[in-house]
Amino acid sequence: MAETGLQLRSTVKQDNTLELTLVDVPIPEPGPDEVLVRIEAAPLNPSDLALLFGPADLTTVRISGTVSRPIVTADIPPDMMRLVAARIGQSLAVGNEAAGTVIGAGSSDAAQALMGKLVGIVGGDMYAQYRSVNAFMCLPLEEGTTAAEGASCFVNPLTALAMVETMRMENHTALVHTAAASNLGQMLNRLCINEGIALVNIVRKVEQEAILKRLGAKYVINSGSDSFYDDLTDALADTGATLAFDATGGGKLVSHILTCMEAAAVRTMTEYNRYGSDVFKQVYIYGGLDRSPTTLTRNFGFSWSLGGFLLTPFLQKAGIEKIIQMRSKVAAEIKTTFASHYTAEVSLAQALSMEAIAVYGKQATGEKYLIKPQD
Repeated sequence: MAETGLQLRSTVKQDNTLELTLVDVPIPEPGPDEVLVRIEAAPLNPSDLALLFGPADLTTVRISGTVSRPIVTADIPPDMMRLVAARIGQSLAVGNEAAGTVIGAGSSDAAQALMGKLVGIVGGDMYAQYRSVNAFMCLPLEEGTTAAEGASCFVNPLTALAMVETMRMENHTALVHTAAASNLGQMLNRLCINEGIALVNIVRKVEQEAILKRLGAKYVINSGSDSFYDDLTDALADTGATLAFDATGGGKLVSHILTCMEAAAVRTMTEYNRYGSDVFKQVYIYGGLDRSPTTLTRNFGFSWSLGGFLLTPFLQKAGIEKIIQMRSKVAAEIKTTFASHYTAEVSLAQALSMEAIAVYGKQATGEKYLIKPQD
């Protein structure tokens, strides 16, 4: 076996630029509780793009180097450099999750039990040909599962499950989800249908409505429609949804959701209250598809809360027993409930091409890329 493998690195430079390169790194030797995985597939998630490109302006991307070792350079607006000041000069590996075959294992029973198996893995630095991780960070994939099918077995599936668990833990009974035709949104839709949970899906385009309706979604609301407020309020009144997860982050959508939740709650009030309804409304922002400021128009009473949501803190709160239960469900339903779909499969070098960046850099629904590091 070779002594080194390729790894994708992202570096913020002092001259207000970001640089992506492919470098040769030593193939790691697994420790006692670790396994060495030959990575065969790794998805490009929005959370990965946040580290990969940071606040760089993708309209300024230029490519140098060679076809097999491209170098991507993009400008970072001067007023955005403060956001990545701590990164200057650091060559950072990228990629949250992947799937591949265990080709080396440490001495522990847990590590040895995974030898030769196809596993999903999580833990960062996955845009590489080889990765050594703790055995617990691996999810053995069921027989008949491919690396491409198992590559997205952590971030999106566990996030969808975490949203449902959060609903239950916080005593809500239904959900609202934005950017709902995404891979994650489709998983959440299938999960909620399977478990009899009312889900209000918010999308931006007619074709996205069609995607979800084909998947059996009952409530699909287009934020670009002239009847958006009425449609959303009706759906919220019908479902009683008081918990929302927002992938956009910026703009006025969060405010619109809270306003419509309040409007739905007011319909059941029998007398006026200047402080609004007593129905508690919660919105969690878990993404940043819209980089503009989050704008709130305070017309939704006083019984509400807005917070951030990340998978890792939720898992820490949920505990090991719940994590094992969730992982087992994902492995069993990776081809159905938690299936992912990709627009294209690219090598590490192809992922740094102008053509690929132009597509996956938009973070558009239905245009997700999969990296095949061994190609």
